[in-house]
Amino acid sequence: MAGLSDLNNAKVNPNFLHSNSTSHTWSFSAIAELIDNAYDPDVAANELWIDKERIGGKLCLVFTDNGKGMDSATLSKMMSFGYCEKAKYENQAGPKVRMPIGQYGNGFKSGSMRLAKDALVFTVRKESQTASVGFLSQTMCADGNMDTLVLPLLEYTLPNYILFCAVK
Repeated sequence: MAGLSDLNNAKVNPNFLHSNSTSHTWSFSAIAELIDNAYDPDVAANELWIDKERIGGKLCLVFTDNGKGMDSATLSKMMSFGYCEKAKYENQAGPKVRMPIGQYGNGFKSGSMRLAKDALVFTVRKESQTASVGFLSQTMCADGNMDTLVLPLLEYTLPNYILFCAVK
C-alpha cells in the first residue's frame, strides 16, 4: 500500500503569479497589500519606508521596515501560497494591540506580482543573527521555460559587526 510520501504534490504553474495578481485592479491596492504586511503584529515594525530606486538600470520600488525580520522557514511560507500564521494573534485584542490583517496567505504574492514580474526579499533576523534572501520571479520561470514555480531561498549567519549595521 502506498504511503503519503508516494502521492503527487500539487504544483503551481508560473503563469499563476500573473493571474493571481489581477485581483488588484490598480497599483495602489497592491501597494496597500504590502504595507499591510509590515503593519501586522508578528512583524513588530513601527516604521516603513517606500523608495523608488534605479537598480541595475531598472526602476524598482523598495519597501523597507524596521520589524523583527524572518527566518528562512517563515520567508518560505510567506513566498508560498496559502500559509498564514496570523490566526494566533486573534485573541490578543487590547487597547494597543494591532490586529492582523491578512488571513489567506496570498497578499504578498498578489501585491508584489501586480507591481512587477520579480520580487527579491532581503530580511535580517537579529534574534538568530541570520539573514535570508528569497526570489519570487516570473522572469526566471519564463526564461528557464519552467512549468512549475520554483523559489530560490538562501539563509546565512551574520557576523556581529554586519548585524549591528543592518539593524541599527
